[in-house]
Amino acid sequence: MESIQDALTLATRLILSGDSDLMEIVGLSLYVSIGATLLAGLIGLPLGALVAISRFRFRSVVLVIMNALMGLPPVVVGLVVYLSLSRSGPLGFLGLLYTPTAMIIAQTILITPIIAALSRQVLEDLYVEYIDQFRSLCLTRLQTVQALIWDARYTLVTVGLAGFGRAVAEVGAVMIVGGNIDHLTRVMTTSIALETSKGNLALALALGIILLIIALGVNAAAQTLRLTATRHAYV
Repeated sequence: MESIQDALTLATRLILSGDSDLMEIVGLSLYVSIGATLLAGLIGLPLGALVAISRFRFRSVVLVIMNALMGLPPVVVGLVVYLSLSRSGPLGFLGLLYTPTAMIIAQTILITPIIAALSRQVLEDLYVEYIDQFRSLCLTRLQTVQALIWDARYTLVTVGLAGFGRAVAEVGAVMIVGGNIDHLTRVMTTSIALETSKGNLALALALGIILLIIALGVNAAAQTLRLTATRHAYV
């Protein structure tokens, strides 16, 4: 095992040189996480919006379940997806196990509740503020949802960024359903765990640095959007 200083030096060289193996791992990580975030947004945003504007029996129970699902254990989600996609499972005929698609499915299940719960809170606060205007205009439920989503678009993008940040840092579920196969399903988090156990600190550090940069970029983007939304609110 190389010293920490040597490993950091090698890690910097790997990043600056654009090492092909490093870029492949980063590219797959972004592909899987962005794909899962988009799918989760398509599912979670309408679901959150519908719950936000609806009043029905046992709504409080639904809210409790939505909030509880935000803390889904990744390894449990990975296990459920694994059992579903395995050859003996109900979806085994699709042959998706140990593929990037399986990883996207697992991440989508993990972050959809996050996007749904956060967007529900944002849109419900906005709905309470504008409910009289919506009633006076006799808007349909679909028109109300569209108006709310458009008005809260900047805040909802930050919700999506929160989901992406959760997805890109995920390791348990993608390890189970992806198998951490070299040049096929190896992403940043699983590679960091593997290379650290092998004593290859240079590659692990390089991936860790890139992951931190992505995390900082996501937070910076979210903060910028919040400021933009605040400015628009006072215009």
